[in-house]
Amino acid sequence: MNQKKSDLKKAQAKAKRASEQVNRRIEELGGLTNKLNQQLTEIQRVFDEIRGISSEEEPQLSELKKIRLNWVHQVEKIEADYRDIEIKASGFGAVGVGTGIAVAALGPTVAMGLATTFGVASTGTAISALSGAAATNAALAWLGGGTLVAGGSGIVGGELLVALTGPLGLGMALIAAIGTGICFFSAKTDKKKLKNIFTAVGNRDARSMKLAIVELEERINRIGNETKLLSDAIIEVKGFGTDYDTMTDQQQYELISFVNLMHSSTRLLVNPILGLQPKFTNTDLNRYFEKARELGPSKKLQDIMVALGNLLFKIKLDDTDKKVLWKAIRGNKNFIKAAEIKKKEFKFDIFQETLNALELKNKS
Repeated sequence: MNQKKSDLKKAQAKAKRASEQVNRRIEELGGLTNKLNQQLTEIQRVFDEIRGISSEEEPQLSELKKIRLNWVHQVEKIEADYRDIEIKASGFGAVGVGTGIAVAALGPTVAMGLATTFGVASTGTAISALSGAAATNAALAWLGGGTLVAGGSGIVGGELLVALTGPLGLGMALIAAIGTGICFFSAKTDKKKLKNIFTAVGNRDARSMKLAIVELEERINRIGNETKLLSDAIIEVKGFGTDYDTMTDQQQYELISFVNLMHSSTRLLVNPILGLQPKFTNTDLNRYFEKARELGPSKKLQDIMVALGNLLFKIKLDDTDKKVLWKAIRGNKNFIKAAEIKKKEFKFDIFQETLNALELKNKS
């Protein structure tokens, strides 16, 4: 049993180390995206001064400006919403930020990194299912906003489900919420099974985050390169003058290439880091109910099912595992209270339906 406990601790430590690395990359990304946005704003200003610019380029420039403004507004929203959570939590005691960023550390730079990581602005293409409030929630969940605890016993309201559908899946958040409940199981077999499940979750999340680190590093390198290209482009465009009609054909051609550069650079601001997106969403759940020709349960229970789907993604369970995990979650008063449901509402059928929906997703 001690070996299994050691395996669980090792898995949790690996996931924690990987999440801390991701956090450092996100903060680095925030500083670089700030510089990228400054260069994009400056080149936009230079383009705005050009008279008679091609009618084909003008709508593109206008759309890119709108996307960047949306991104800036979302950065501000993430920061403001997290401050609200901090204030809300102040009356509940300790604040648990499971992924390693302290509350006081959140500022514009971190918010910019989160905004870029979770793709909070629309680019006009179906790159991610996350946008607006959903993406803000993912960012807040990553910061640990959904795992605020008081004295190790209380969990702040409906914020819990935000964390449970965040980019770590249910993993760390659920372990924090009900992991201590393992010791209350009298049967050694049940304890062993729970530890095995949580070990698998920790190992899965560690692998997932390592892949996300590669993706983040690639984004960081690309942003650095394109920021330099934009800086050079600004100097060049300023030398063209402000009258499009008096520019040479070569200069007009280069303007078009710079608009394309602005387009690709703007996408680097708003395209999500795919490795940190939730693995199971409301869309997946709705697809299952449509396929099964059934009406889904209440919105509240659907939110719980999405959270469970993220926990169970790529985790193999036998019938006994399912029962043990269901009882562990159902028997945790903090979870039930935070999810704002009654214990009797969280039936085993909810658990099994989630697994069925996951199976359908895996087949598609």
